Amino acid sequence: MHGKVIAITGASGALGKVVVEAAAAQGAKIATIDHAPSNAAPSPDRTDIGGIDLTDATQAQQAIDAAAACFGRLDALINIAGAFSFQTIADGDAATWERLYRINTLTALHASRAAIPHLAASNAGRIVNIGALGALQAGSGMGPYAASKSGVHKLTESLAAELKGKVTVNAVLPSTIDTPANRRDMPDADFAAWVTPMELANVILFLASDQASAVTGALIPVKGRV
Repeated sequence: MHGKVIAITGASGALGKVVVEAAAAQGAKIATIDHAPSNAAPSPDRTDIGGIDLTDATQAQQAIDAAAACFGRLDALINIAGAFSFQTIADGDAATWERLYRINTLTALHASRAAIPHLAASNAGRIVNIGALGALQAGSGMGPYAASKSGVHKLTESLAAELKGKVTVNAVLPSTIDTPANRRDMPDADFAAWVTPMELANVILFLASDQASAVTGALIPVKGRV
């Protein structure tokens, strides 16, 4: 990843922070894009673009263009921005379905569409999305989340077909990620069986690398030790 220019959405989250650190350790130049505001000063190898609502196509376009302008190009986009909510269908509400669709699916759509011209100009353009293993077969209470992540899966496959030969588009499908929030919500779970953020980051960065040039349209399960 040395010298690659990567835009990472959702960079302030538990997974996003680890991916940013891992990419920086491999020598990448990074533009973070997040809903949270940023007061950090730009550095030669990193710029933080905060206060962005990626559910808005115009803001997504402005953020991606700013990221590319900062470093003169864009080689990879990693779409991590997202949200989770556990809600049964019988007792839930339509607003949750709409909210998760906007945060999980539309953010990836808007950022990807904005990035296409920049990535196509790279000699190794990459898009890596975050799907969900639970979207392959949704359990009770997982309907809204699984539906929104299924949208990410199909976005990945369709965009990979559209951009074949120009930009690779793949998604990782993690099981439960070992984050502080998940440990709080599931205190009786076997944490050792979960996927660590670094394990997931390693797969994400491989897909964003030159070594993954022949991989596109893949939905890659990352199951941990279950």
